[in-house]
Amino acid sequence: MALLRLDGATVRFGGRAALDAVDLDVAEHETVCVLGPSGGGKSTMLRAVAGLQPLDAGRVLLGGRDQTGVPVHRRGVGLMFQDHQLFPQHDVAGNVGFGLRVRGTERGERERAVGELLELVGLPGAQRRAVASLSGGEQQRVALARALAPEPRLLMLDEPLGQLDRGLRERLVVELRELFRRLGTTVLAVTHDQGEAFALADRVVVMRDGRVEQAGTPLEVWRRPASEFVARFLGFGNVPAVTVIGDAADTPWGKIPVPPGSPQGPGRLLVRPAGVRLVPAEQGLPCTVVARTFRGDQVTLLLEPAGGPRLEAACALRDAPAEGETVGVAFGADEIVVLGDS
Repeated sequence: MALLRLDGATVRFGGRAALDAVDLDVAEHETVCVLGPSGGGKSTMLRAVAGLQPLDAGRVLLGGRDQTGVPVHRRGVGLMFQDHQLFPQHDVAGNVGFGLRVRGTERGERERAVGELLELVGLPGAQRRAVASLSGGEQQRVALARALAPEPRLLMLDEPLGQLDRGLRERLVVELRELFRRLGTTVLAVTHDQGEAFALADRVVVMRDGRVEQAGTPLEVWRRPASEFVARFLGFGNVPAVTVIGDAADTPWGKIPVPPGSPQGPGRLLVRPAGVRLVPAEQGLPCTVVARTFRGDQVTLLLEPAGGPRLEAACALRDAPAEGETVGVAFGADEIVVLGDS
């Protein structure tokens, strides 16, 4: 049985559905990241699950029980926001132990739990520190410890690392994934950062205009986007309109091979940059290198053919041609996906 189930969950603001008949299951001990652009319905979903936003239709079930009419404090969920929302008048111990104090936990037990949680999140001995003295990353850890303190059956994170610099986000997301696995925590997180979602999640849900556009493991979503919207949201630019006939597609760049069993007829094609292969100019589609972007040991190239839209390609740094150079392009079917309808 799913720990969390959304059954046709709908929230309307005026005439617009911010959450549009969403069905979603989150299994016990699973980490699910909901990914999508601003206004896609991600935070509305969290608020509905927490009981902060009433549904106009559908149900939220926790442990198989309908939560309609159940107040926030009785749902057994923890919620952590991107702005931390720590209490400045309390020290670290006061913040982490707040939920335990409200619940009536005895002082000695509360102090023991706070110490264990701070050790767990990498802030041992920080009980007496003032909130104002903490760095952004330290505040994030305190907020996490506070959310975990009441031992929620479901932990929900709203853009948990959104205010941190990229280097710190990349370190903390690895720590969070290890922590949740160690504790067996069930997590529902929302973010607009695909790298964060793919690093943290067991399963990724991509939302668009209040609906689920695609759900799957990070590898499934990355390897086989369900639509043009998902492909472009993930950052892929080579998504032309095509017609697939047999084992090839007619594209603005000529005929391109497609994987066996691909849907036939008009549609959209995703050509990953790794599938745009550089060959001598006389052996492929001639293109001019108009831009290069360094990405560590790889380079992303923007190529302009004589006819048709520009192409993105990727190659090793040592093989990267110079801007203004003419190269040939060939296409590999193993990096091509025929997309469904957007």
